[in-house]
Amino acid sequence: MKVTEHIAKAKGKTLCSFEIIPPKKGNNIEELYQNIEPLIEFKPPFIDVTTSREEYFYKKHANGLLEKKITRMRPGTVGICSAIQYKYGIDTVPHVLCGGFTKEETEHLLIDCFYLGINNVMALRGDARKEERYFQPTKDGHRYAVDLVKQIKDLGRGKFLHDIIETDYGTNFCVGVAGYPEKHLESPSMAFDLARLKEKVDAGADYIVTQMFFDNQKYFEFVEKVRLTGINIPIIPGIKPITTKRHLSLLPQVFKIDLPEILVSELEKCQTNNDIRQVGVEWAIEQSRELKRWGVPTLHYYSMGKSDNIVDIVSKVF
Repeated sequence: MKVTEHIAKAKGKTLCSFEIIPPKKGNNIEELYQNIEPLIEFKPPFIDVTTSREEYFYKKHANGLLEKKITRMRPGTVGICSAIQYKYGIDTVPHVLCGGFTKEETEHLLIDCFYLGINNVMALRGDARKEERYFQPTKDGHRYAVDLVKQIKDLGRGKFLHDIIETDYGTNFCVGVAGYPEKHLESPSMAFDLARLKEKVDAGADYIVTQMFFDNQKYFEFVEKVRLTGINIPIIPGIKPITTKRHLSLLPQVFKIDLPEILVSELEKCQTNNDIRQVGVEWAIEQSRELKRWGVPTLHYYSMGKSDNIVDIVSKVF
């Protein structure tokens, strides 16, 4: 079932969904299942699975020379999505990136999803590689998420990269895109950012998931601004609980987001990471409760590699 169909079926009731990351190469999928299992009791209608882009590393040869090679540390997104759907009967949303993938690779990935009965995809530009200051598109790949959305929708009309095929079996993916309550870190203004979001929606995006935020007022204002542009698709808030003191500097630096002064003050009082984890859980609970009262379609939790704190939050909210 599509994400938008789950939302429509709920008839105004707030749902909960989760986002996870694939295990590193060499790890067993059972590790992933152990993190998912505690979340299943909350009956999430869908689970997102992130995609990692390529990374460079240097292999040293016997003669001392270094060879630059490419790898992916967390492959297997589509396989994991299929495994989750088969094991738990829960719809999944693989993340599809511009960065690190050619248009041809994207087409093949989408066809795999279609054959596996995966009805949803999240279309993202992706981040710059670690060694890049700014995002650089992959050769023969897309530069912007809007172009990725167009390719996904073209496939549903039988328009492949090299052929237009008359078919009764075209794909019909429900496409999610990202929204930024505090604007994308590379956007010069919120108005510019909203215009780019409108382009993605006009290209065929079906719903929006926001970047994490810690002040609900930022989300409420964002929704109002988005609606004023004529966008009427669901806007799902993304929630990430703070778990370590490092997040105090890391999250604002990496994602260019603000932390409320009250939250910062409480975190600075903490003596241990367990204390910080508890503050993060309590803050996310209050965030979630207010958003739920406001009537958001879904609360989307960035659980990533761990689920214990997410279980603590969701059990108090749902």
